[in-house]
Amino acid sequence: MCRIAGIISPNAKPDMAAIIAMRDTMQHGGPDDAGIFTDDTAGIALAHRRLSLLDLSAAGHQPMLSSNQQLIIVFNGEIYNFQVLKQELILLGHHFISHSDTEVILAAYLQWGTNCFEKFNGMFALAIYDIQKQELILARDHAGIKPLYYSFSNGNFYFASETKAFKQINPNWKEQRDWKTYLLVFGHIPEPFTTLDGVLSLPKGSFMKLNISQLSHSIHYFNKPNYNYTIHNESIAIDAIRTTLRDAVKTHLIADAPIGLFLSGGIDSSILTLLAKEFIGEHLHTLSIDFNQSAFSEKKYQDIIIQQTNAKHQSFTVDQSLFEHSMDDILNAMDQPSNDGINSYFITKYAQAAGLKAVLSGIGADELLGGYPSFKRAGMLAESQLIPNFIFPLAEFLKGDKNKKIRFLERKNAMGQYLFNRGFFTPAQASNILGISILEIQQAIDKIILPDFVQQLELQEQVSFTETNLYMQNQLLRDTDYMSMWHSIEVRVPFLDKDFMQVCQSIHPTIRFSGGPKHLLIKAFKDILPEEIWNRPKQGFIFPFQQWFATMQLPLTDSALLQAYKSGLPSGKTHWSRYWCYCLSQLKNNNNKSW
Repeated sequence: MCRIAGIISPNAKPDMAAIIAMRDTMQHGGPDDAGIFTDDTAGIALAHRRLSLLDLSAAGHQPMLSSNQQLIIVFNGEIYNFQVLKQELILLGHHFISHSDTEVILAAYLQWGTNCFEKFNGMFALAIYDIQKQELILARDHAGIKPLYYSFSNGNFYFASETKAFKQINPNWKEQRDWKTYLLVFGHIPEPFTTLDGVLSLPKGSFMKLNISQLSHSIHYFNKPNYNYTIHNESIAIDAIRTTLRDAVKTHLIADAPIGLFLSGGIDSSILTLLAKEFIGEHLHTLSIDFNQSAFSEKKYQDIIIQQTNAKHQSFTVDQSLFEHSMDDILNAMDQPSNDGINSYFITKYAQAAGLKAVLSGIGADELLGGYPSFKRAGMLAESQLIPNFIFPLAEFLKGDKNKKIRFLERKNAMGQYLFNRGFFTPAQASNILGISILEIQQAIDKIILPDFVQQLELQEQVSFTETNLYMQNQLLRDTDYMSMWHSIEVRVPFLDKDFMQVCQSIHPTIRFSGGPKHLLIKAFKDILPEEIWNRPKQGFIFPFQQWFATMQLPLTDSALLQAYKSGLPSGKTHWSRYWCYCLSQLKNNNNKSW
C-alpha cells in the first residue's frame, strides 16, 4: 500500500519541486521509502511513497523498471493472486528477482498488455510508462478500492492518490462549483467529482491510455457489472459464498508485515475473524473500539468471538475529550469532506498503536447481500412512482427532516430512492444553506448519472447497485482509504474480492435478498458463527456523536441557521450526521490542503 503521483509536461522538463511536493504531502501513506523517476526529454516525472507489506527489502523499491528496461511503474495496492500469476509467467519465460507483486504486474503487462488488468484480483491504482510507445497507462481496480485522481491543467497532465497533492501544484486551485451541494445532498462528493475544479476520479475497473506528447487520451473498461444470473439454487449459492469468502480471507492475509482484523462484534467482522483463525492460528490479532456509554458498546459480542478464537485482542476506549482533542487532526486527514470517516480515523489510529501494518475490514457485505434497511423499503418506494409529481414539493412543509426527504421521490428512478434512503438535505434546504437557487441544486444532482441499465434491474438489485456505487464507493471506501493512510495502515476488504463479488452478483435476486438481511452469509457460516452474533438487531459501528457534537466548538462561519441546527442536537431534532455535513460545508481557517 503506497501513494503515487505524476506530472507530464510535454513542452518542458518536469518540475522537480512540484513532483517532490506532491509526493511528500502524501508521506503518511508511504513512510517506509520514496522514489522518483524522470525523463526530461518526454517531460514526465513519476513519484512513489512506499508502505512496505510484501517483500520488505530494497528489491520492492519504486518506481520499478521492467526486465526489458521499457516500462516504469508506480503502484499503490495489493494483487492478491500475484503468486498464481507469477507461476504462469515463469512458465511463459519470465524471470523475477524480487518477491513483490509489483514486479509481477510489470511482467504481466509485458506479456498481455492492458488485458493483464482483467487477470488481477486485488486493489490497485497504478501508472505504467511505456518508454518505447511514449504512452502512459493509468489503471484502477474492479471495485475502486484504491483512489486515483487526474487533471489536465495549463497544458500539463497530473495524477495522484490524494487530491491534496494537486494543491501542491497550485495552492489556489479553483474549487469545483458544486462540491458543497453534493456534500449537503449526498453526505459525500460522488465520483467523478472532487472539491477541485477539473480534478476527477478515474472510473473503477478502467484504464486510461495517454499519449505523452499530445496529451490525448482514452478511457477503457476492463471490468463492468455483469447481471447474468447463473445461480438459482440456495444451496449452491451458500456453498459458493462459503468457498469464495474463505479463499478471499486466505489471500488477504498474505503479508510480510504484521496484520490484524478489526472486530466490531457484528456479523461481518466476526466471520472474517473466525475464518482468519483457520489460516493464521495463534498469530491472530484483533482490535476494537469501546465507549464509556454502554448503549454504544459491543464488547460482550466481541468477547464471544475473542474467546472462541483465542485472539490476541486489544481494545481502545474513545471518549469525548479524546474526540475533541483529535478534531484538528481528523480534519487534516480528510482528503475529501464526508459525513463519515471519523470511526475509520480512530480504528486505524489504534491499529498503528497496536503495531500492525494492515487490518481486514468487513466493508461490502451489507451492500452485496442486503444488509441495510433500504433493501426492505424497495417495494414501497417503487410504488411511490405512481404518485403525481405535484404532490412531492408539499413534503417540504412536513415536520421532521426524514419526512422532508420524501421530496427526493419526485425523481422517479433509482437515484430518487437512493436519496430518500441516504440523502441529507433536500434541494430546498441546501438552497437555503448555500444561498443559491433550487434549480442550481437540481442541476448539480442531475450531473450524477446512473447507467441506463440500472432501472431495468430487479428492485433490490437496484438498491444494491446504488448502495455499492454511491454510498460505499464515495463514502465508506474513500473515507477508509484516506483515514487509514493518514496512519500508515493498509485496510483490506475481503468482501470486495473480485471472485466473491462475481459470485454474489451471479445469484438471482430472489435467492440473494428474499430471505432477510445477509441470510446467505449467515447460513454459509452458521456452523462457526455463534447465534448470539447473528440473531440480534443490527447495530452499526457508531459513536456517541449526538452527545459529543452538542457541546463541541468548531471553527465555523457565523450562521444563525447553523446554530439553530446545533441547538437541536440535545433533543434529537437534529441528527448529528446532518449537523456534521453542514459544519464541513462551512468550515473556515482549517489547515487542510485539499478543500
